[in-house]
Amino acid sequence: MPDEKTYQLALTLVPGLGDISIKNLISYVGSAQRVFAMPPGKLAKVPGIGKKTAGNIKNFDIAVAEDLYKRLQNDNIRLLFYTDPDYSLRLKNIYDAPALLFVQGKMDLNHPRMLAVVGTRRATTHGKAFVRQFISDLAGMDVAIVSGLAYGIDIAAHKAALENNLPTIGVMASGPDIIYPQLHSKYARQMLKRGGLLTEYPPGTQLDPARFPARNRIVAGLCDATLVVESAAKGGAMITAQLASGYNREVFAVPGRWHDELSAGCNMLIKNNTAQAIISAADLCYYMQWENPEIASEAQPVKHYSQEEFSQEEWTVISTIEATGSEIHIDELSWKSQIQISKLAGILLNLEFKGIVNALPGKKYSLN
Repeated sequence: MPDEKTYQLALTLVPGLGDISIKNLISYVGSAQRVFAMPPGKLAKVPGIGKKTAGNIKNFDIAVAEDLYKRLQNDNIRLLFYTDPDYSLRLKNIYDAPALLFVQGKMDLNHPRMLAVVGTRRATTHGKAFVRQFISDLAGMDVAIVSGLAYGIDIAAHKAALENNLPTIGVMASGPDIIYPQLHSKYARQMLKRGGLLTEYPPGTQLDPARFPARNRIVAGLCDATLVVESAAKGGAMITAQLASGYNREVFAVPGRWHDELSAGCNMLIKNNTAQAIISAADLCYYMQWENPEIASEAQPVKHYSQEEFSQEEWTVISTIEATGSEIHIDELSWKSQIQISKLAGILLNLEFKGIVNALPGKKYSLN
């Protein structure tokens, strides 16, 4: 009989089901296996599903997912569903996080310090040298370097991390079996030994330019901060920086001369107060307070309340709302906290009585 992992994989293969719909289903139903066991009429009533998608779920051939899961296991590709303990806590806190990741290597997605390094594919000699020196200076800080495996600044960052024995993670816009560009395959293999590769796309998914912005949201969402080294006024690095800013993550940029095309994007981010200007690893560590090893990373809940005063589930709800940084809808709170809607309503009511949680219009909640 198929296990839960197979059913989780199957959900991502059902036509019409996106990441948010999958999370809603798990929140309301409890598990992927129970989703496929439910009558279509009940499935259709889950927010965002409807009759057509419910029919697609009931008509899906689970054997397709079974065959694919066996192939993934044979190729040493792990599945990380958003409810798995090893799934990135930072990534989980973005609304459009992937429901499922295909992972290769020995990466820790909850590494204490994670930095995205991005920039142009047409990197200059100066830009690549800056990346090499910058990451070399981070060697003693045990920072995981995240990028997109592309030409230019991306691969310079991965190579520098490898040279300095830092974990490095490549986020791909294709299936796990398709390395792009192929020229970087040798570096990708090295990254598997300490770090790895991940994607939200199943094997066989070909590269498509439309998938790059989606890939960039994962790069930004995985990290505490994003560093833009060289970028024109428009491009993937600028998209990643804007996404990181929207996720309330720190953004840094290396300033350049006003007339240089590949400094235009960095200078614009600084001018618009989207990014803080930095010129060294020491600057980054100062702003991130990484000089103090006791400072908690963003992956840890901010303890404005004392955990001892609450049950484990109450504390999960509190830390989830706190990590969001603002009001949160009950559906989103459910899939982020991994507590079913039916149970979550009672916990929220109890926290409201204690004066910890505010119930807002539209089924939203915030902390006092």
